[in-house]
Amino acid sequence: MKKRLVFILSFLLVLSLFTGCTGKKEEPAGTADDNEKIVEENEEKEKREIILSTTTSTEDSGLLDYLLPKYEEETGIDVKVVAVGTGKALQMGKDGDADVLLVHAKESEEEFVDEGYGLGRDDVMYNDFILVGPKDDPLELKTNTPDNILEGLENIAEKEYEFVSRGDDSGTHKKELSIWEEADIDPEGKNFYIEAGSGMADVLKITNEKNAYTITDRATYLSMKDTLDLEIAIEGDENLFNQYGVIVVNTEKMPEDKKDRINVEGAKKFKEWLLSDEVQKLIGEYGQEEFGMPLFVPNAK
Repeated sequence: MKKRLVFILSFLLVLSLFTGCTGKKEEPAGTADDNEKIVEENEEKEKREIILSTTTSTEDSGLLDYLLPKYEEETGIDVKVVAVGTGKALQMGKDGDADVLLVHAKESEEEFVDEGYGLGRDDVMYNDFILVGPKDDPLELKTNTPDNILEGLENIAEKEYEFVSRGDDSGTHKKELSIWEEADIDPEGKNFYIEAGSGMADVLKITNEKNAYTITDRATYLSMKDTLDLEIAIEGDENLFNQYGVIVVNTEKMPEDKKDRINVEGAKKFKEWLLSDEVQKLIGEYGQEEFGMPLFVPNAK
């Protein structure tokens, strides 16, 4: 019995060795061709998507929800939106984390392009900033300085009445600081000056809760007006003009590991679409029906 068992085991061992030497190896799942195909599919998918780094005001106002579905339907290109302050949006462009920028701090935008990070800059549209505050207007700004933002801020600083700032290096924050500077006032660090470090929608909510004043873009305020106990106190001052620009990121200045990821052609297509007569007309119509006025004025050249 033992001899028979040894014989069987020996036979199986020889058979397995023979098979291992002469048989074909089974191909693992995912051959080189399969992997190459997956890479190509991923690259193609990236070409069908662009990353738009923009300001919170274009998102909070509802403009992007109004425009982007039309673009995606027409082109088949998905737009991934990252809404941050203009300072952060520009930094995303420098870091190669965005394909195209839609922002509103013209001086910073031109500096971005001059340094080689952007392939030119074009005006897209503008709206204006306004100063909003409590409905009872405790400082009587609406009565005494309805169209003079410098005098209005002087009054706020003198009375040390609470003012909420974006405090986030956004286009709105940069504009606000430039107006304080024009009024020859440095509010930072003062007890009345609250730096929220938040987007425009959140700042309006904080201002509402604190019964304070703030500077906001008109579009975001109008889109939230029904949920706030805030009214416009100062508007129409030329210091409150708010221009938006579009910039395609330049891959030549990007980190090496980001150059292949950036979808330049998709970004250029989006920019051309945004500046087209058809889309400029859509921008000019946005808000007209709901608010009785457009929230943005198109001005592409």
